[in-house]
Amino acid sequence: MTTACILVAAGRGDRLGPGGPKALRLLGDEPLLVHAVRAAVASRSVDLVVVAAPPGDADEFRDLLTGHAPHLLVVPGGATRRRSVAAALTALPASVEVVLVHDAARCLAPPALFTAVAEAVADGADAVVPALPVADTVKQIAGDVVVATLDRSRLRAAQTPQGFRRTVLENAHATVDEDATDDAGMVERTGATVRVVPGDEEAFKITRPSDLVFAEALLARRPAGRR
Repeated sequence: MTTACILVAAGRGDRLGPGGPKALRLLGDEPLLVHAVRAAVASRSVDLVVVAAPPGDADEFRDLLTGHAPHLLVVPGGATRRRSVAAALTALPASVEVVLVHDAARCLAPPALFTAVAEAVADGADAVVPALPVADTVKQIAGDVVVATLDRSRLRAAQTPQGFRRTVLENAHATVDEDATDDAGMVERTGATVRVVPGDEEAFKITRPSDLVFAEALLARRPAGRR
């Protein structure tokens, strides 16, 4: 099966503080986006990388990524995650059957995670989400009042890359009206089954300055060949 990885990279990253597009913030000496593309390509399970860039910045992103992926498309993203993914979906060649959707801000996700998700879809799953057990006790609230304590043994924190049969993801984008915080949430609303595979601690999302500090520390600990 031909597999494409959509990298969602159109966010501005306001919570990281002043600066350009979030995907262009530096981690080590390179932008987050370059780290993310490199991981997808290193997995050897991804045949095509499609980057959804901030509207107006597609040319800059394309120039930046020259030489980092043998097969690469850069498309203008949208004002929301959903619109960015939809724009990337319309750019996919007809040969693509499996689609991974990944946050460029989860740029340290290891190549093995891309492989595990892609293989689970190739083995027959309609949709696959990597996820980690929840360490904290989770409270359900109404206003400022706790109404329930959830059983954390049944909870998982979802990550990306998330994997889908192309037809399943396209159907979700065509039929689900309301937005969701991830593509798997949209697929769930169509009634399709979403499988879970083990996530990875290094696939965390860089959102705030403290996350960037943690990412720098992780990157420094990696062998030179994995940076």
